[in-house]
Amino acid sequence: MVQIAGIPDGVEITGPLQDRFEEVLTPRALELVALLHRELDGRRQELLVRRGERIREFAAGGTLDFLPETKDVREDPSWRVAPPAAGLVDRRVEITGPTERKMTINALNSGAKVWLADHEDANTPLWENVVQGQLNLLDAVRGTVTYDDPASGKHYEVTAEEQPTIVVRPRGWHLPEKHVLVDGARTSGGLLDFALYLATCGQLQLDGGRGPYFYLPKMESHLEARLWNDAFNLAQDFLGIPRGTIRATVLIETYPAAFEMEEILYELRDHSAGLNAGRWDYMFSVIKCFRTRGTEFLLPDRNSVTMTVPFMRAYTELLVRTCHKRGAHAIGGMAAFIPSKDPEVNEIAFRKLTEDKTREAGDGFDGSWVAHPGMVQACREVFDGVLGDRPNQLDKLREDVHVTAEQLLDVKSTPGEITEQGLRSNISVGIQYLESWLRGMGAVGINNLMEDAATAEISRSQVWQWLHNGVRLSNGETVTRELVERLIEEEMAAIGERTDTSGGKWAEARATFTELSLADEYAEFLTLPAYERMP
Repeated sequence: MVQIAGIPDGVEITGPLQDRFEEVLTPRALELVALLHRELDGRRQELLVRRGERIREFAAGGTLDFLPETKDVREDPSWRVAPPAAGLVDRRVEITGPTERKMTINALNSGAKVWLADHEDANTPLWENVVQGQLNLLDAVRGTVTYDDPASGKHYEVTAEEQPTIVVRPRGWHLPEKHVLVDGARTSGGLLDFALYLATCGQLQLDGGRGPYFYLPKMESHLEARLWNDAFNLAQDFLGIPRGTIRATVLIETYPAAFEMEEILYELRDHSAGLNAGRWDYMFSVIKCFRTRGTEFLLPDRNSVTMTVPFMRAYTELLVRTCHKRGAHAIGGMAAFIPSKDPEVNEIAFRKLTEDKTREAGDGFDGSWVAHPGMVQACREVFDGVLGDRPNQLDKLREDVHVTAEQLLDVKSTPGEITEQGLRSNISVGIQYLESWLRGMGAVGINNLMEDAATAEISRSQVWQWLHNGVRLSNGETVTRELVERLIEEEMAAIGERTDTSGGKWAEARATFTELSLADEYAEFLTLPAYERMP
């Protein structure tokens, strides 16, 4: 039986221990977890309460705007973020994916400049995934990661001479970790992910000429960024690493954060590596923030909301302008396309990817995301064509951009219809993703797209919003509880014609999606109740 020696006082591990877990759950790592929890969890909880208060303010007629109290930060021309760290100067193509072992190897062999090693939206926080993902990262940093597929017998190993820089995305502030308790309380999933990686891989990364780098998700304010910055300083001091060694890129994927981009960079300036346009979660956040405000913030079918619609265009242009003004990288959004065996589908996917990345590169982004190794080269070619021998576009200041709060809030001018097919698609994709998530797989190919938790969030949020605002579909039918229940039944039947739904987690997925879509009260994140259904 695996045992963990030297567990610090007040720390309790309630999850089962498997082979090699002690390499990650070291006394030093757990001591860091306890330190961060005791010093910062009270503030984390206060900031989560503040999120709820803002939602109630929006429901009562409030809105978003640039903060008057931080005007001096925005208007001060003197400050800049730290210079790009080793391995983060050229980021023209980044691949995202979970830290599952085979996907780790595929990412390292992909030819991308950066691998976003995801412990958040593309990962299911099963206890085994949480710790095994850290072991896979440790082996990747050591150069020892291999995998033998028991089903196919195929052997996987890293063969690429030039491997991407590893940037780890821990869980967001809202997600707890129920398998590690400090003084009897659940820890922050994000702080746990951060501490385990930094304590086990941080010095190894530095010895290899790079450093411990992170992507920070789901933040809603500069005060949440300040909390991360304090966590970085506490952890660096504890481990004897110079302050400023850690670098972090922040995903601007919530509506409130779009109004605080400059302040977020300022709070993290000594640790900042830039901002990323987290487009799918951004749309989810638009719905979540103003879900009760009727047609004013009503989005059409999600597949018709492109990056060129006014409010999304304002958001991405402001991001590039803000980053380059302060010497920070601006990283574009996810291309979720995955290669298909159907030549026609493939042609459309690569054309759309090229169009999307061409727009981003032309706007001044320094790089962008893809979700599959087969899309790396297409993305890289677009940025190669714009960058040439330059590593980035930090000198493209976009001083022509002047985005107002009104432009960021202009959701109602988004073209497109709300259709029965859009409602059906939300139901079908949402349930399919949840079934996979509950089984422990957080990145799933559905309808030739690589989907993660943001997909299910948008899907169930649109169903909730359309239902609770009495939306009329393009065919004249009003979205009612009865209609949603009928379409759930029909879409489950359609899924059952393509796959066996008698096993797996189909019953739980259907129940979870139905519960969240029809509930009187909107759940802040579907992953919170879904996590409680996990062992």
